[in-house]
Amino acid sequence: MTSSWRDRFNRISGKTRFAVCRIFIHLAGAEVAPLLGVLNRAAREAVEADGDITILGEGLVEICQNLLQNDIYWQSAANEGDVFWDEGEAGDYVNELFTDSAERYLSEPDFSQNPSRGNEPLSLPVTRNLIVMITVAYEGEVPQLETDLANIDALKQGLKALVNLHYQEKLRAIQVHFSPAQLGDELTSDQLLEYFPELIPL
Repeated sequence: MTSSWRDRFNRISGKTRFAVCRIFIHLAGAEVAPLLGVLNRAAREAVEADGDITILGEGLVEICQNLLQNDIYWQSAANEGDVFWDEGEAGDYVNELFTDSAERYLSEPDFSQNPSRGNEPLSLPVTRNLIVMITVAYEGEVPQLETDLANIDALKQGLKALVNLHYQEKLRAIQVHFSPAQLGDELTSDQLLEYFPELIPL
């Protein structure tokens, strides 16, 4: 009750509402490996974009669309988030989630390696598990993201809402991590349980 009163007061006083959310999606199956190519390309472009929110948003749209096209491989999901009336506090929370996501198992791509490595899939083991972690900060209120996304319909609506936020130019921060981060690394079922305990089966 207190938070809704505070929301109403802040709305009257003209303060901007910032929300930060992180979504975990676990995909499984022999066909999830091509998604790694999409994720790595978006990650590489994000590094080159040096924080340009428009380019980051375009990458996010591509990732969300690919996730939606591969919904038959979704196994489990989780989400968390918070609302802030102070941009600095929202930024601190984004950094906190960024650090946590980056420290998860095998979630840091290594762009120093020879990129041709990705052209030799026959010589590399193909992971059957893939975790995608999407963290965003946005202005305003988006009910589709501020709810439990651990069911397929809600998760689809949440991903579509992320795409809309990009086109509405309301995104203020975008981070995408994924595990394993490169072709040839494997994420086993035991590692899933150990490093991503919050996942809920869909």
